[in-house]
Amino acid sequence: MSGNSSGPRPSFEPGPPSEAGPSFEQRLRTARERQGLDTPAGAQAKAGASGWGGGVQAGVELVSAELVAGAMGWGLDHLLHTLPLFLVIFVLLGGAAGVLNAFRRFAPANKPGR
Repeated sequence: MSGNSSGPRPSFEPGPPSEAGPSFEQRLRTARERQGLDTPAGAQAKAGASGWGGGVQAGVELVSAELVAGAMGWGLDHLLHTLPLFLVIFVLLGGAAGVLNAFRRFAPANKPGR
């Protein structure tokens, strides 16, 4: 075998799509739809954050806002050697921030007429 064959060599360059079957893009689109990969991003986000998942996430956001704000207030009180003034202020602010985040999560969508 000398490596020189007298037959035609296969071409690996892309040519025009054949009329016999669907194009690659059509087959790819069909396969992605079948696997559920072409769903809109908003539909996936709503489905993932509904029910228990959304409730747990809102609870975690409420608690974490309180903890972070309380830690900041305690730290300021500790550094400045003050009464628990900053702790009280920051716990109230943290609670307000947590409630605002929960409200934003569960608020109804804006209606076009408003």
